[in-house]
Amino acid sequence: MTGIADNHADPFSWSLSWIKTNPGKFIGILLNIIFRFLFGLFFLLAGFNKLLKGWLNSDLLEKVFLQRLTELNPDSFAYSYLTDFAIPLYPLIAWVVTLGELAVGIGLILGIATRLSSFGGFFILFNLAIGGYYDASLLPFFILNIIFIVYPSGHWLGFDAKLGSKFPKYGWMLSK
Repeated sequence: MTGIADNHADPFSWSLSWIKTNPGKFIGILLNIIFRFLFGLFFLLAGFNKLLKGWLNSDLLEKVFLQRLTELNPDSFAYSYLTDFAIPLYPLIAWVVTLGELAVGIGLILGIATRLSSFGGFFILFNLAIGGYYDASLLPFFILNIIFIVYPSGHWLGFDAKLGSKFPKYGWMLSK
C-alpha cells in the first residue's frame, strides 16, 4: 500500500483511530477522493453527452473542428493540428474521445486503474489544448490529473488495492 504519497510507517486506514491520529492526512485523502469522484463524473457525463449527440455515427465533430478553424490564426500550431490531423481523422477521434471519456469517468469514479484513467484524462485534455481549445480553465483539470496520477486514491477508496494484490505485475497502472 505504499506509494509516492503514502510512504510512511502508519499507512492509511478507514479506522477511527487512524483518522483521529491523522486528521490532516484524512482531510487531504477525503478531498482527493471527492475530487476524483467529481472529475470522474465530469468525464462520464461528457462521454454520455457525446453518445446522445451522435458523435460516433455523424460528422458533428468535423463541424466542430471546422468552426474552430475560423477562430484560429492560420499560422498557429492548433490550425495545423486540426487541418493535418484532427479533421481528416475526425471519425476515429470521435470514437477515441467518446469512449475515452467514458472509460476515464468509470475508472475515476470506481477507483479502477486510477493512474491509467488519469493518464487517459490527461491525454484527452492535452489534445483539446493543442487543438486550440486551451484557456486557463483547463489548468485545474491538468492539475487534478497529475494529483490522481501521483497519489494512491484508488487504494484509499476503490478497486485498485484489490486489483493490485491480484495483479502485482501491473502495479504501474494502478494507483499504487
